[in-house]
This record gives sequence, structure tokens and C-alpha cells, in this order.
Amino acid sequence: MSFSTVVSGAVEGIRAGLVHVEADVSNGLPVFHMVGYLSSEVKEASERVRTAVRNSGFGFPAKRTVINLSPATMRKRGASFDLPIAAAILLSLGEIREDSMKGCLIIGELSLDGRVRKVPGILPIVMEAKEAGLTRCIVPVENAGEAALTEGIEIIGVRSLQETTDFLNGIGEIKPYKRKRAGTGKETAPEKDFSEVRGQENVRRAAELAVAGGHNLLLIGPPGSGKTLTARCIAGILPPLSEEESMEITKIYSVMGILDEKEPLIRQRPFRSVHHTATRAALIGGGLVPRPGEISLAHGGVLFLDELPEFRKGVLEVLRQPLEKRSIQITRTCGNFTFPADFMLVAAMNPCPCGCYPDMEKCTCTPAQIQAYIGKVSQAFLDRIDICAEASRICFEDLTGKAKAEDSETIRRRVCRAREQQAQRYGGKIRTNSMMEGEEIERYCELGAGGKKLMEAAFDVMKMSARSYHRVLKVARTIADLSGEEKIREEHLREAIGYRMIDKKYWGRQQGW
Repeated sequence: MSFSTVVSGAVEGIRAGLVHVEADVSNGLPVFHMVGYLSSEVKEASERVRTAVRNSGFGFPAKRTVINLSPATMRKRGASFDLPIAAAILLSLGEIREDSMKGCLIIGELSLDGRVRKVPGILPIVMEAKEAGLTRCIVPVENAGEAALTEGIEIIGVRSLQETTDFLNGIGEIKPYKRKRAGTGKETAPEKDFSEVRGQENVRRAAELAVAGGHNLLLIGPPGSGKTLTARCIAGILPPLSEEESMEITKIYSVMGILDEKEPLIRQRPFRSVHHTATRAALIGGGLVPRPGEISLAHGGVLFLDELPEFRKGVLEVLRQPLEKRSIQITRTCGNFTFPADFMLVAAMNPCPCGCYPDMEKCTCTPAQIQAYIGKVSQAFLDRIDICAEASRICFEDLTGKAKAEDSETIRRRVCRAREQQAQRYGGKIRTNSMMEGEEIERYCELGAGGKKLMEAAFDVMKMSARSYHRVLKVARTIADLSGEEKIREEHLREAIGYRMIDKKYWGRQQGW
């Protein structure tokens, strides 16, 4: 048999597609030719494969070898085609039984001595293989736990090319990797607990509301007032992941190749803290061949931006669309790529360069410096912030007092009850109050006569946009949920409006308010 085909897979963005590795070994000039829209690292596979085959004890005849990776319209990248190419060549040479390839997908990188190395993006490829009706996947042993997260398909972890051929020929026995049952792993304890936050009751309340309804949160105040600590404590009150959400997040991390080999399933909501020197491509994803950015790695969790005005304005502005669409679409000449980006934005900032404004006795900044500093955060960006809370300086009594504040576990229980209430209300269409749109807002944020009058006054006085008006209603809905109320009352609206007053305090002059 001079012609053979082995099924493998490739990742484009976070989507996977099957690739047929075709090999033809025939008489002719001894060349190794590869075609099929290949990147440079795939073209280099010829030397790796040829050397690995020889060092695994197989003869590599001086014949014309042509490898085609189909479909030719899909760009092939990475070293994950080494093992299927070697298997296809050995199949053509009669070293592997033809019937062993039925319903089988092979993927893996080869070292020069024939060992099989781990590769990124295994999970989406295995999921695609299952959808295509394949029954077995041969993967690097380091990727076996990750691949086994997909139910209903046999996962074989291999360590070398020799071990792969022995298994396919029925000589060596490798037991399929057993998938760990969901829930067998434990969540790691959060690094920071809300019991460590002294005073700042309004900030603690704002953080609880933000998590309960999935709202975006901005904390503003002087240095050392606990803004960053509060933000980091949010990781400990996030509700647990459902199995569907867990698999969705794990798939993204698989593509990036940053899964834990021993515990590949992501069981906790991500908390991504981004430094202010990050570029647009690092934040939203991109590159010549687009890859997910920080907003996709924060999918289902929190994206924390500390020292918000220190970010370049252009970097902040690219967040506006993902905050609305909960996804990011990147277009390149090689195609369109859509990455999920359903995250909760938490940001912290000082009110001025020195951090003391509006205490004019201590503030050393000029009005022009203050306006230039906070002006880096545009009104369009602020409109996408649901809750803005001011952190004041901590007094000595709060700092040294023995009274302990509520811990994260207590707050988390309330958050989970509010999230469960929202899940029952929306019946799976949306998950949190922040995701409500036109029809849902009209139906679930219905106001009484007093509430309408209050919102009308606030809308006129505060010069609200339609977006900020709807966000006030969504926050009020969450406040009502935490209070166990079915209807939104006036006190809920007043608190929700209060969270829009802080940005008017600092940005009001720019907005003519």
C-alpha cells in the first residue's frame, strides 16, 4: 500500500476542524514533499518525522514521499501533525495495520528520539472528533486528562512513536484514560477574604451587588483605601461554575496551552488582573494569527484593571464593544475569528495623579492635571459601568478595631441565592440581571408610579443616556433580589442611582453636569 490517510485535527481561533493527513510513498527521487497551506513550523515536520521514524527502529526507504494535509483551505500551524504524519508514512510502508485506523484520530508532536510531546488545543479537537462520529483519539500522554474531559470517546495516551505503532498493531495494550467525574476536584481557597477589608461598608456592598448581578464595577479613591484588596476579595464570592460553563472556559485555556496537566478542568471562575502596560492585542486578542486575549481568558469570571487611567486610552476604548456584545470578533486576511468574552469588569483608580482629590488641602494637582487624568476614562466607557463606588480613607478605629467584618463565604451564600433567583426568573435564556435587554427590562424592571417619577427626575437632572438609565434599572433589580423582593421599590432605585452619582462627582464638569 503506497497511499494512506490518517485523521488529525487543527484549531482555528477556538474552533477545531478535522484534518486528513494523506501520505503517498512511491518509487522516484528520494524527496520529502509537504503541501496543504502549511506554516513554517509544519513544514519543519519533515526533518523531525524522518529522524523520529529512524530512531524508533523503522526503516525510512529512499523513496518519493508526498504528504498532503487536507483541506487545503485551512491554515495548518504548530507541531501537532508530527505524529499523524509519521503514522501515515508507516501505514503506507505496511508497518501499521490498515484496519486499526478506522474511527481513529491521532495528534501529537515528535521529538527526534521518537518521544511524543504535548500540544495545545487538544480539548476542542477531541470534541470535534466526537461530533464527527470518531470513536478513538490517540494523544500525548500529558494531554490525556484534558482529552478525557470529553465523554463518549476513547482516549489513548501514548509516550512514543514505537508505543503508538505497537498499540495500533495490537502488540502493546494501553488502557483508555478514564475521565474524572465532575465535582471530584476541590476549589482552591481564595487568596484574600472580605474579613480582611476594614471599614468601607459601601465598597463591600457595591462589590456584593456587582457579583450578584454580574455588573461592571469601578472603585475610586485615594491610595491605600483598600480598592485593590476589595477587588481581589471578589474572587472569593464568585458563584460556582456549572459543568457547561466549566467546559467552555477549559476549552479556551486548552487553546492557549495553559491547562494544568493533573487537574485540567477549570473549576473556578477566572480572575484576570491585567497590568496597565498591556497592549490592545494582549487585552482583546489578535496577532497575525489571532489568539484569545485577556478578556477571553476572563470569560465567565472577572477582568480586573488596576490604575485605570494609566492604561492607554485606545486600549480602554476597545473594551466598549466586548462589554456590550460579550464577545469579540477579530478580522484578518486569513478569516474572521470570534472569541467569547462574557466577563465582569472590575476597575480601580485614584481620583487624580497624586490621589488626594477632592481634598484640596492635600491635593497638589492643578485642575488641568486632574481633568487630563480622569479624562483618559471617556463618558462612553463610563456608560458601560453599572456601579461606581467611592473608597474613603480608612480611619484609625476601623484599622485597629477588633470587630471582624463578614467573611467571603457568608457573602458568597447571599450571592448564590440571588443568582439562583435570577436563573429561575429567566429560565436559562440569560444568566444574570446585567444581561437583560429591551424586552426583559420592560418585563422584569417594572416600576410603580413613585418609581417612574423618581427615575424621570434622575434622568433629567443627571443627563442620563439611555444606556445608563437601563443600567440603573438592572442594578435596582439586583438590589431587590438581594433583599428578597419581587418588585423594585423606590429605596432600591435610590441606592442604584447613588452608584451613578460618584462618576458625576468626578466627571461632571466634563459632561456639563
